[in-house]
Amino acid sequence: MAQTAFAAKRRITLAGAAIDAVLALIKAVGGVIGHSQALIADAAHSASDLASDVLVLWAARIGAQPPDANHPYGHERFETAATLGLGATLLMVAGGFAYDAGMRLLQPERIAEPGWLALSIACLSVIGKEAAYRFTMRVANRYDSDLLRANAWHSRNDALSSLVVIIGVLGALAGYPFMDAVAALAVSLLIGVTGWKLGWRAGAELVDTSLEPDQIEDIRRRIASVQGVEGQSDLRTRRMGNRWIIDVTIRVEPWITASETDRILSAVRERLHQDLDRRSDVRVAMEVATEPPHPQPPTALPLRSSIEPQLRQLWQPLMPSGSDFRLLLHYRADRIDVDVRMPWPGEAAQAARLHDHLAAAAQPLAAIGTVRLLCESDAPSRPRA
Repeated sequence: MAQTAFAAKRRITLAGAAIDAVLALIKAVGGVIGHSQALIADAAHSASDLASDVLVLWAARIGAQPPDANHPYGHERFETAATLGLGATLLMVAGGFAYDAGMRLLQPERIAEPGWLALSIACLSVIGKEAAYRFTMRVANRYDSDLLRANAWHSRNDALSSLVVIIGVLGALAGYPFMDAVAALAVSLLIGVTGWKLGWRAGAELVDTSLEPDQIEDIRRRIASVQGVEGQSDLRTRRMGNRWIIDVTIRVEPWITASETDRILSAVRERLHQDLDRRSDVRVAMEVATEPPHPQPPTALPLRSSIEPQLRQLWQPLMPSGSDFRLLLHYRADRIDVDVRMPWPGEAAQAARLHDHLAAAAQPLAAIGTVRLLCESDAPSRPRA
């Protein structure tokens, strides 16, 4: 999939680069010959498009590589870094041309009167760059690439800037030479706005800004819809290229087995992977749902390595000779409930008496709550057909 996406990005970017190279040359020559400062500024805009095409090709190639030892999460952030660089480049280009256009407006004698050649080239640029925008955006949406979207909008802004050039040249031909400088200033503003938007979004991703509030709420609803999820907390989200990184902790009932807990965690991951309209990297942690807070927090309760030897010492003398038993510990808010699992070939009344003895023997241990005796048949279990 990654290589297919890279091939598509490469084809559309090379096509756009060819258009940018031709238009940059034509605009530069036409701007000089046709005496249009706005068209020369637009030529620089096309040249920056060509530079961004090279940047896109490099970033797309790196971003398509699989995770490795140095980049275990993948290489998508290379595209993000390239987008930030593209935005910064546009801002610098915009600043340079805005300064030059402003100086020409302050010094009217520097303003030259453009001709019909400049107008014709600007019209050709609008057609070519709008076509490049549409084709690039189609591929960007197909593979959900912000970098390609940025490059597509770079082309659209070039088309818009050429449209502004047309207006400026028409104004100059109508007897208002300063309109060409005004058009150059407007082109600079368009370039600057685009650079700012691209840089801002890429920068937000690089510092791990979370998803939009409505997107986060949608993720919460999907997690809560999974059967077995009693609650959720610590939901954290961020972007990495065209992926969403999601970390969440869910709460499950304390009485369920580890295998059922693992199945619920898998169900949450499956739900988000299937329902979200994009690639996602989902990490789900688990905590046990407990009663309301108690004066003794669960962290103060002893671990198995401490409590099990004490229970076995108390209970071993009460067990039938040669019997073996296992302990299942259920940590509640203020106590540990214990299930005692063991083979039991005897009568139910005998099991009931043993249960009472076990519960009574455990009373001196303050951390122990309810004790249950779960008797298992000696007959071998058979898998269901």
